[in-house]
This record gives sequence, C-alpha cells and structure tokens, in this order.
Amino acid sequence: MNLFKYIKGDKVIWTIVLLLSLLSVLVVYSSVVALAYRYKGGDTASYLIKHVFIISTGILLMYLIHKIKYVYFSRISQIAVILAAPLLLYTLINGISAGEANRWLAIPGTSLTFQTSDFAKLALIVYVARMLSIKKDVIKDFKQAFLPIIIPIAIICGLILPANFSTAAILFVTCFVLMFIGRMNAKYLLLLLASGLLFGAILIALILKFPNTIPRGTTWKARIENFTSGDSESNFQAEQAKIAIAKGVVPQGPGNSISRNFLPQASSDFIFAIVIEEWGLLSAILIVFLYLILLYRGIRIAGKSERTFGSMLAIGLTFSLVFQAIINMCVAVGLFPVTGQPLPLISMGGTSIWFTSISLGIILSVSKEIEENVKGGVDEIA
Repeated sequence: MNLFKYIKGDKVIWTIVLLLSLLSVLVVYSSVVALAYRYKGGDTASYLIKHVFIISTGILLMYLIHKIKYVYFSRISQIAVILAAPLLLYTLINGISAGEANRWLAIPGTSLTFQTSDFAKLALIVYVARMLSIKKDVIKDFKQAFLPIIIPIAIICGLILPANFSTAAILFVTCFVLMFIGRMNAKYLLLLLASGLLFGAILIALILKFPNTIPRGTTWKARIENFTSGDSESNFQAEQAKIAIAKGVVPQGPGNSISRNFLPQASSDFIFAIVIEEWGLLSAILIVFLYLILLYRGIRIAGKSERTFGSMLAIGLTFSLVFQAIINMCVAVGLFPVTGQPLPLISMGGTSIWFTSISLGIILSVSKEIEENVKGGVDEIA
C-alpha cells in the first residue's frame, strides 16, 4: 500500500519526518531508563506510551496543518504575535520554573505544559515572513519596512531572553537571515548586526563581572566558565556526552547505553550522544545528512513558490529547525556550551514536538500548493 497517495506536499520531507520519528521512539525508550527508576519505579513503558502519543499526535497535527492553505497563516500570525508578548511576560512572572528559569505554562485540564517561547518563535517567524512579503515594494525604506519588522523582533526576543538565551539567539539569527533573503537594505542589516554584537558583548561582560545584576546571570556565567575552563568536574554533562560518543566507535547496540545512567538530560538535550553510543558514528552521519536534506528541500520549496510569503515561510521555518538541530549536536560534541535546546523530531518532549510538527505542516502546505500549480502534478518539487 502506498501511504504517500493519501498525503500531499514534499514526499522527501515526509520520509525524513517518519525516519527521525521512528528513531526517536527507539532511542527515547532506551534513554529514559534512569528517569524511570528515579520517578516511576522503573516503569519505562509509561514514558514510551506518552512519547509515542506525542509523536503520533504531532504527525497527525502536521497532516492536518498541511491540508490548510498556508496563506491563512498570514492573518493568524498577526493575532499570534500580539498574544505571544503577554504570554511570554506572564511566563516570566508566573510560569513553571525549571533550572532557575520560568519557561512553561500548564495546560488546564492536563498534566502537560508548554513552553511559550516555542509558540512565540513560530508566531514571529510567520509574522516576519508576512511583513517581508507585504513590504517587498518598499523593502529598502527604514520607516515603512525596517521599523515595522524589527520592533516585534526586538520585543519577542527581548521577552524570551531572560529565561532562554539560546532560543532568543536562534530566533534573532533566523529573523536576520529572513530579512537578508528578503532584500532588506544592507546598511540597516549591518546596523542591526553591529547592534546585536554590541549587545552580546555588553551582556557577556555583565554576566562575567556582575552576574547578580541580570536574571540567570550566575547560571550563564557558570556555563561560560565551565566551557572555557575545560575542567572535567565542572563539565559533567559534556564529559559524559563525549564518553558516550567515544563508545560509539564500537556501537553498543540498541538499548545498551551505559551513559544514559549518568547523563541528566539523556533523553532530551544530549540524546544525540546516546544515538551515537548505541547506533554508532554512521548514525550521526545519517542524522546530519537527513537534516541537511531537510534544509535543501526547504530551500527548493522556497525557490519554487510563486508567492513571496510562501518562500519566506519555507526558508524561515526550515532554517530555524535545522539551525536548532546543529546547535544541539554541537553541544553534544563539545563545540558549544550547554544550551538546553532539544534535537528536533528526536528528543523527548511535549508540546515542543507539536510546534515542530506545525512548522513542518506549514512547509508542506507551501509545497502542496506548488504541486497543485504544476500541470498534471508531474515533476512536483524534485
């Protein structure tokens, strides 16, 4: 039976999603052993059932979203961005805390929580794509184009920053890339880049010299100092991830990870290390290859879309997902300090998987319209 006859959009992206989702179920089931013994009396099945449910509903959500014409998300993004700001502010004040940061809000009537920054990130990317398409005829103008786009970016990123620096940075870079592709005036982009670098330098200086003056300053300072010192004791998670990766030279086999018992975030932030330990270095190459294919397909969809909004959506959402994946993998191999970014489609998560699914559904919606515009559906996007 050909499952692809029931779905539309880029079949390569669908294949990547299904492959990574299957890998996610296998690796998460293996990596939650320590969590299960700590909180569930060794019951790994409950984690598996919950994760399969979230993955399955995520794929269903992606399917439903890809059926919707992506142009409708243009209007929705206006409302979403307006809602995102107070949601982020409320989360900072009254959210559920973890690691000295208020990042989550409880979903009433369920045991689930959602990270408001995930909602805000999606809303802002779609909104920036909308504004770039609307302002394309005056895109070089400071007042008519640059200010209306940069103000929401500054507000949303600024509200995400106190609780989640890495997400704010990824979102800012994504928006910058979108503005660059959208032909924003180069001198305004250079000004924005210089301002961002200056702000980053000042922030790092404050973190290192006066960490108590800013929220989570002491946590950020510890991460920077631990990363630069290279001390094994203070870089426990990173060192355990490296040990897991080293063991992957001779794959331990599915379910046979040892490092999962020592890595505090084995099923989420450092799941890439567990994949390598159990499945070998070739699995890492395959995962990187799949993410690069996803980026390539997103670029292809952007290039073939007849609407500027569709092009900006495809490249913005694809870049955001792949960039996040690269950050996660770089942390696992010790190239970046610990950030707390999950590996999209693989890490165990709750609503973060659903927001990833929504993003992919929107990308597939863009590709579906391209298919419909090709006579007879021949050649699609290949």
